[in-house]
Amino acid sequence: MITTIAVTKKGELFKDVPVAELVSGDFAWFWVDFENPCEEEMKLLADPFKFHPLAIEDCIHTLQRPKLDYYNEQTFFVIHRLNQKTLEKEEIDIFLGDSYIVTFHYHHSAEIQEVRSRLLQSNSLNKWNPDLVLYHLLDKVVDNYFPIVYQFEDTLNELEENSSGKSMEELLDQLFDIRHDLLSFRHTVVPMRDLVYRMLNSHRLTSVLKQLEYFHDIHDHLLKLNEMTDSNRELTTDIRDSYLSMNAHETNRVMKVLTVITTIFMPLTFIAGIYGMNFKNMPELEWKYGYFLALLIMGSIGIVMYSYFNKKGWFK
Repeated sequence: MITTIAVTKKGELFKDVPVAELVSGDFAWFWVDFENPCEEEMKLLADPFKFHPLAIEDCIHTLQRPKLDYYNEQTFFVIHRLNQKTLEKEEIDIFLGDSYIVTFHYHHSAEIQEVRSRLLQSNSLNKWNPDLVLYHLLDKVVDNYFPIVYQFEDTLNELEENSSGKSMEELLDQLFDIRHDLLSFRHTVVPMRDLVYRMLNSHRLTSVLKQLEYFHDIHDHLLKLNEMTDSNRELTTDIRDSYLSMNAHETNRVMKVLTVITTIFMPLTFIAGIYGMNFKNMPELEWKYGYFLALLIMGSIGIVMYSYFNKKGWFK
């Protein structure tokens, strides 16, 4: 599907103008959006736009790393948005020229839809241009990263408190899943940060230099996201270590109790072993009260040893 917006030199806005008329027409600037295009629509990238074959190849073969390439009179950008539900990367390709901006993507983009709605509802079209559309697209894409990282933080807080009463195995499984998602999230944020940094330090992007403070704000947001991601990954490590320490402590406590119980039964087993030997010359075996006395001694030893260990706190 192709959506077009064109603005005349008088500040008039037109929608759904055919691509051929946009290229050959006398417009101040225009925006063409390719959303999940078919093969016939893809051919428009080569004719009439005449974009570079390498840039067209990058559009067709996803998933490219966020980057910035210069081709004659146009600049080619690859940026990544994140699906809020699946956290999967979705590529948006952008061609930027002096009088046009062309966006290309296979998935629906809420950011592009929001910027388009903002443009259509604007009362000051003379302030808009392709560079401003690029800024708003980048800004919306980066802003939509924040709810994802906030969701990570909320989940980690729940895991740390374990208010749901999950078992240790369930908590660790969920924790490792979050670590994997955070790593994937970082693999999106860092290349985007490098892309914006390159834009800020490029002398060929004169439009960016004119709005340097706005793109600096996007770069600052990406730096913050990177710091938050690293902080959350460190927190997952701390939580994991805490769980493992608690598990080891619980295991040691159980082993201590079992060791104490074994120690109590050692003298009782020793006595039972002596009187279990089949020797004939054992006078106690013929005594009428021998059996009861042996039980009394064994019970007394068990009670004394249990009281001693309990007083030392070895059962806690």
